[in-house]
This record gives sequence, C-alpha cells and structure tokens, in this order.
Amino acid sequence: MRILIPLTLLAVLTVAGHQSVIAQSDQAISPDKVFGLFNGKDLSNWEPDVPAKDSNPSAPASFIVRNGMLVSMGEPQGHLVTKQVYRDYRLEAEYRFPGKPGNCGILVHASKPRALYKMFPQSIEVQMMSGDAGDFWCIQENIEVKDMEKRRPREKGAQWGGAEGDARRIVNLTDGSEKPLGQWNSMVIEARGRALKVWVNGDLVNDGFGATADRGKIALQAEGTEVEFRKVQIGPLPAATP
Repeated sequence: MRILIPLTLLAVLTVAGHQSVIAQSDQAISPDKVFGLFNGKDLSNWEPDVPAKDSNPSAPASFIVRNGMLVSMGEPQGHLVTKQVYRDYRLEAEYRFPGKPGNCGILVHASKPRALYKMFPQSIEVQMMSGDAGDFWCIQENIEVKDMEKRRPREKGAQWGGAEGDARRIVNLTDGSEKPLGQWNSMVIEARGRALKVWVNGDLVNDGFGATADRGKIALQAEGTEVEFRKVQIGPLPAATP
C-alpha cells in the first residue's frame, strides 16, 4: 500500500546546498547547520530591489561581487533581499567601510517591499552606520527594549512604532564597539522567537523583545556608502541561557 503525503503538509526547500523540510503553513527555514547566504561567487541566493531601476534599467548595479566579497556600492539606493524566509537563527556578517564612513544596515524579518518612503521593506533594521552600529530602526514593524524612554527618544506627541512620524530609532547599548575605518567588523544577530540580540565585535549592543514579527527575509542595504562583506552566514541558535 502506498501512502501519499499531501503537498499541503510538507515542502522541501533547498538553500545553497542546504535542505530543510518545513510545514507548508510555516514557509520559514530554521537552520539546523551553518551555511553561507553569500557563496563568494555570485548573488544567486539574493534578489535586488532598487527603485531607481524601475525607470532606468541601465542604472549601475547597487550590489556586486568583487574579489570574493559581496559589495554594496551605496548608489543607487535599495536593498538586496534573500529569496528565502528565515526564523530562529544566528546570523553572522563581517563587513567594513573601505573608503569613507557612512550608512548601511542588515534588515531582518523583511516582508512587504517598499513599505516605508517607497524604499524600505517592512522589517527591523540592525543599523551598521558608522558610529551607530547596533541601533534598531523599526520599519512598519516594532520591537521593545528595556529603558524605552531613555533609549527610544521621541518628540512630543510621537508614538513608538514603525510608521512615518513615529519614534523608530532605538539607540544601542555601547560606544566604541566598532573598529577603526577600513578594518573588519563582526556583527552577530540572534533571532529567537520575537526577541533579537545583536553583538558587534563581541560586545552586546542591543537586546530587544516583543517584536511584531518573528520571521522574514534578510536584506542588505545600499544607502549611500560603499560597504564590503566578506562573510554573510546563517546557522542554528545556540542553546538558550537563563
């Protein structure tokens, strides 16, 4: 007797040689081993979303591979988004600003494209801007931290949220965690349920909870400044500590 398993129950997804079986209703990968989101050769696991390309398809590429590195050129501004959805993971990136200091970010739990200012996908940004690495920016999503009044300044009448006009920035916990310009930085992001923790060069720089999303795609920014990535990898979470 042959037993058929309905496709509505199971789906098999292959990501950069990594195979996971997940529930169709979930549609999110929880890694069970470490693998590269960037393979050092091409951007086959990613999709660019660059608004300027809508009206000018011949505009320069915002993201390229150069000398085995993934490079965000900064302009035209936009995002490089994974093709897959992830939840409950440890993400590690090694990056540097090779020329001048500037702005970039890693966006987690990304979903609806161009949800804010017709540019930014609905997500929670982990800031990489020089001097502010580890800040959270809420983009049509939200997350909480301890000491909200102190760490999430807002103008009179503004609310904590992720929409235009909201107090969207949550300031990181440390100063001086970044390396000097031109040196490589390590950023680790742990997404565990509706909590996010971020380390920069080994320092815990942010610790959020109660996020309005617990899964989504992962995006890298092009936001005005050239940034090199020599590692972008994802893997399982370590065991939770009390």
